Amino acid sequence: KGIIMKKKVISALLCVAMVSSMLIGCGGSDDTTTPAPADDAAAETEAEAPADDAAADAEAEAPADDAAASAEGGSVYYLNFKPEQADDWVALAAKYTEQTGVQVDVVTAASGTYESTLKSEIAKTEAPTLFQVNGPVGMATWKDYCYDLSGSELYKNVKSDDFVLKEGDAVTGIAYVIETYGIIYNKTIMADYLTKDYAVISDVAEINSFDQLKAVAESIQANKEDLGVEGAFTSAGMDSSSDWRFKTHLANLPIYYEFEGNGYSSVAAIEGTYLDNYKAIWDLYINNSTCAPTLLSSKTGDEAEAEFALGEAVFFQNGTWEYGNLINAGMTDDDLGMLPIFIGAEGEENQGLCTGSENYWCVNSQASEADIQATLDFLAWVITSDEGRDAMANTMGFLTPFSTFDDGYVAENALIKAADEYIAGGKTSVAWCFPTIPSETWKDGVGSALTEYAAGTGEWDAVVTAFVDGWATEYQAANN
Repeated sequence: KGIIMKKKVISALLCVAMVSSMLIGCGGSDDTTTPAPADDAAAETEAEAPADDAAADAEAEAPADDAAASAEGGSVYYLNFKPEQADDWVALAAKYTEQTGVQVDVVTAASGTYESTLKSEIAKTEAPTLFQVNGPVGMATWKDYCYDLSGSELYKNVKSDDFVLKEGDAVTGIAYVIETYGIIYNKTIMADYLTKDYAVISDVAEINSFDQLKAVAESIQANKEDLGVEGAFTSAGMDSSSDWRFKTHLANLPIYYEFEGNGYSSVAAIEGTYLDNYKAIWDLYINNSTCAPTLLSSKTGDEAEAEFALGEAVFFQNGTWEYGNLINAGMTDDDLGMLPIFIGAEGEENQGLCTGSENYWCVNSQASEADIQATLDFLAWVITSDEGRDAMANTMGFLTPFSTFDDGYVAENALIKAADEYIAGGKTSVAWCFPTIPSETWKDGVGSALTEYAAGTGEWDAVVTAFVDGWATEYQAANN
């Protein structure tokens, strides 16, 4: 599906969430990923599925009705992608086992290792019956292991095929969470800043362009002692727990604007039209931070999170999945707001937050019939039962694409509300284009070049080369 259609559907879904939250008033508490993201927020896509002729030839078909098959003797093994929800999934699985007697095991891959973990686990006798891919590129690797979900309760309740991956007529993956990211800011510190004589704005709403963001950030950095902070931005850590925020999520902005300008949703070669803008926002991050740019190579995601939660920085690039961590660290909804990531693109005053999904459930077609049915039954329970819906919406903080959540189970928290407000104000959400990135090797190349540039041991031209030439090389390798 094209980016434009997806933006319309995602915007509609978020609007439903906004209206539902006003009518129902559901509470939200935890959200999560750091990659993911998150975050690696973006799932690695380079690794190939283990060679198995029998697996490649198998073409399991979904039953016409889930109830037609038997789950007797079956069990579920879920390989979870999101570390921040690890305990939540274990608790929900235990509840299901208690109610049904069906064993559900949850294993969570360490941040940035999902693809390699999946490759290892899928080759075992007791392989995952439920796993995740990040989108079309990930599906290309794992399609021979993906059961057709077209007859499942999961598919019957998804609101649109824009949240579905298909191979021909087969439904091979279904998104289970819609997420949003941008620049989270500390509203309490910003309120204090606005009272100062050196403030360059009188209202946060005036930050609607890169120039305004830059002016505010540099003003904060110049007066950090008076404000009691260590820097305008948290450290832009480039270790594996944090680099996805910049080599993937930040990189999405120049990709998005190039895709929009050329009217396409994927491409074999990228021109790098907006890489000067990418440089400008990266320079802003690293030169107005809690630490020197030379220290970023070893800075972690946890350190950036702690800096923000402790009030040492005003701005923190991250997403709705981070909400639970910040609340658990002592922040409140009144402390949290979110701004778009402005890079100086034309028309960005009409830009909203970055909204999409890279989390698609897939059922292992190579599992036994009993295990497949047990997994389908578990997923049906997750999206229809009170326990499952409450866990996903209110404990994990997920905004889901399933119609079953509309009746009182719409996630609500300060960061989701920020996304609602931008959409209600007529702003255009930035689509997640990074699932079209050709490989994890491309991301690593860009990340290494960004790190060397920040450290002063590399030039920006190396980032351009990794971005443009690396894309063409990796796309060709992935499609040959």
